[in-house]
Amino acid sequence: MAQILLRNITRASNSTLLTTSRIGPSPLTIPAVAAANSLSQQLHTTSPCCEIRKLARLRVVDNSDLGKRAMAEGRPPRCIHVYNKRGVGLIGDKVLVAIKGQMKKGILVGLKQKQRLKQPQFDSNNLVLIDDNGSPLGTRIHVPIPTVLRTILKEKTLSKGADYTKVLAIASRYV
Repeated sequence: MAQILLRNITRASNSTLLTTSRIGPSPLTIPAVAAANSLSQQLHTTSPCCEIRKLARLRVVDNSDLGKRAMAEGRPPRCIHVYNKRGVGLIGDKVLVAIKGQMKKGILVGLKQKQRLKQPQFDSNNLVLIDDNGSPLGTRIHVPIPTVLRTILKEKTLSKGADYTKVLAIASRYV
């Protein structure tokens, strides 16, 4: 309804521009264009984004001290950078997060966004904190992680040199 109204306002402003004989815009077109601009600023035309991008809130699912303290205080870590070419995080991607005033790296183990076929979709964006050489900071993962993560992390271990298979070793359940 609002889009139809917006189209009618712009059509009305275009018709007044065509019918005027003066040089420059007529005084009637300026309020019509201003009304169209204010109406378009009030409407949201895009759907909400639920991807892992910069400043996305994440949930730490391992039992590391830093992660437990941050989640207990209600200040979850935020994504600073996604280490891939697209800039949008998928399952198994490495991210840089800001947590408790520090910068730490982590691996995404569960996402809210729409997944590929036969990959589970989670209720929260789950993260496991790791150090620079790829070993996890915690000793246990509390939530189930997808089985697809096994193949993804083994490929990244071979190509990147870091040992991400330790993350798989501390997981207790798979989905």
